[in-house]
This record gives sequence, C-alpha cells and structure tokens, in this order.
Amino acid sequence: VQLQASGGGLVQAGGSLRLSCAASGRTFGTYVMGWFRQAPGKEREFVATIRWNGGSISYADSVKGRFTISRDNAKNTVYLQMNGLEPEDTAVYYCAARRYLDSYYARDYDYWGQGTQVTVSS
Repeated sequence: VQLQASGGGLVQAGGSLRLSCAASGRTFGTYVMGWFRQAPGKEREFVATIRWNGGSISYADSVKGRFTISRDNAKNTVYLQMNGLEPEDTAVYYCAARRYLDSYYARDYDYWGQGTQVTVSS
C-alpha cells in the first residue's frame, strides 16, 4: 500500500488549502483513511478520519467546522479541505490507512504517506 500526500503550502491566516492523498496498491473497500498532523516539538495528532465505504466521518475538536474530509473512490483519493486556517494549524500533515475500524491514534495505522507541509502565517 502506497500513500502519496500533496497540496500543502504557505497561506495567510484565514485562507484555505486542499490536501490530497492518493492511495495505490490495494483495494480500499475496508480501509479507514485518516489525516494526522505534527508540529515541531509536538506529538503527531489526529485531525480527521473517513471510511471508504460508508463515510463514518470524525474530526478533532480543534478543526471541526473548518476542515472537511472527503473521498473519491473512483480515484482512490482522500481530500482534506481546510478553511479558516490559523497559525496553530501549521504542521506537517500526514495521511494514513488502516483496516476496518476507526481510530484516533496514530499507532493504530499501518500505512503512511510522506507528509506535506502546511504553514499558516499570521
């Protein structure tokens, strides 16, 4: 399983970015896809998850109402639309995959993308 994240960049506070995570190598009918982020000096933290077959979407409280996770099964791609970005959202964003069950814990995910940098200036 290979995951390729893209879409990061530099944006001013209040701006928007859309991250993409393209998956290849396996069928994803039973996979949960997650987005995590890691700021310098901090642990990797949960952002959002979505199941490939039924949605079952969850968000971290810090991003609810600002971020939207979605998927395009035909393209094996998961997106993270980030609106109302704040300097506190600055981090490397990672997509990840695991089988069957939702999880908010990075340790539960088996496959990881390489990360994409998001920097929000004030």
